[in-house]
Amino acid sequence: MSFRKVVRQSKFRHVFGQPVKNDQCYDDIRVSRITWDSSFCAVNPKFVAVIVEASGGGAFLVLPLLKTGRIDKSYPTVCGHTGPVLDIDWCPHNDQVIASGSEDCTVMVWQIPENGLTQPLTEPVVVLEGHSKRVGIVTWHPTARNVLLSAGCDNVVIVWNVGTAEELYRLDTMHPDLIYNVSWSCDGSLFCSACKDKSVRVVDPRRGVVVVEKERAHEGARPMRAIFLADGKIFTTGFSRMSERQLALWDPESLEEPMALQELDSSNGALLPFYDPDTNIVYVCGKGDSSIRYFEITEEPPYIHFLNTFTSKEPQRGMGWMPKRGLDVNKCEIARFYKLHERKCEPIVMTVPRKSDLFQDDLYPDTAGPEAAMEAEEWVAGKTAGPVLISLREAYVPSKQRDLKVSKKNMLHESRPAPTPSTGSATRLSATPAPAVVPSISLSAAPGQGDGQLEEVLQELQVLRMQVKEQGERICRLEEQLSRIENGDV
Repeated sequence: MSFRKVVRQSKFRHVFGQPVKNDQCYDDIRVSRITWDSSFCAVNPKFVAVIVEASGGGAFLVLPLLKTGRIDKSYPTVCGHTGPVLDIDWCPHNDQVIASGSEDCTVMVWQIPENGLTQPLTEPVVVLEGHSKRVGIVTWHPTARNVLLSAGCDNVVIVWNVGTAEELYRLDTMHPDLIYNVSWSCDGSLFCSACKDKSVRVVDPRRGVVVVEKERAHEGARPMRAIFLADGKIFTTGFSRMSERQLALWDPESLEEPMALQELDSSNGALLPFYDPDTNIVYVCGKGDSSIRYFEITEEPPYIHFLNTFTSKEPQRGMGWMPKRGLDVNKCEIARFYKLHERKCEPIVMTVPRKSDLFQDDLYPDTAGPEAAMEAEEWVAGKTAGPVLISLREAYVPSKQRDLKVSKKNMLHESRPAPTPSTGSATRLSATPAPAVVPSISLSAAPGQGDGQLEEVLQELQVLRMQVKEQGERICRLEEQLSRIENGDV
């Protein structure tokens, strides 16, 4: 008995990645060389921010999206930190506000001018001081305005109200070792964290409790990552005991065993996961890799479905991820990455091929918009709300309709005298209309008019006749050339 392999149906099976042309990259950027497993890049629909090398402190570059090409070495930076910047994150509710965490133990929040920087920015809007060691993680609350989470190498997580520059919650007893990453749930009621003690924890910051904990989520000693999915499940990346890179999917209701576990390869770069809740696709980028793998998460086993791999020649030092509202819906773009090379930032566009020019509802369900669902005070008081959704249909611009062009044979060509074609050429309707033949006119001088005026008119008429003759000969030559091409004689 033979079994035929059934290919799983998915509209994302043919997602393909394509880097943009060289003139649309950001060149001559000195990307930071610090050894920290952060993405080093943050993107929103207005700006791209990149952590760069800086002498005597920490700095990051903020460029308007359209400012591509070579970036001058004297281009202004955000440079208020006294130590290297480790992580940056754009506010989801204000495209001109960005937070940064640094080795100088502070978190700073910056307001970027609408058209970008014209001079170095050294004065932050808010300085948040509460960590005793370097701050390696900053991430904004997804639905509450002005709520920011920071985590430091002092193993402390602090939730801030940026609007008042005060600590809301200080969680200093939950993590016994270095925190690798923190990820909010979709409604911001919980966050999950991956720690150096190999545990993944789900934490309720408002109650100050660990809701659930999975010890030894990945057996390996190298860095892990954990992110919340839209349905509340947790996706993790890490290493096995044999140092093979792994992906796993967990149900917080039952953490004894993973719902799915896949081994990828034996490279040593940390895997950075990026999740799109609208399409349920997880993109996995390894630091030092030259590829981006993407997987679809489904409700049925085996839950994690490999889709494809985008591969390029250069390894990536970091990666930025564009929010859904910054994508080009006219080109069926479902994701856009900003890949950091050693001296360059290269956008990579992920698209789903579609023949239709219409807006693709199935690719673009309503997505999280820039409006906050609640204020910080409401969230502290216990309110929980999902993101305020917007439709991307308004961003769709119908393609320009082409003019109707009809090309057909002249049905009257048999009833009218045909021009004398060259040997072997067929009679056809020319795309260039033949000029009208000027008839021969007999002119006689009117009484009282001189011979000079008559001579002038005759000369002009002679010139016109010569031009008509030359145009007719040119048409015949083109007709003959076209016939030879069609018959394969050329």
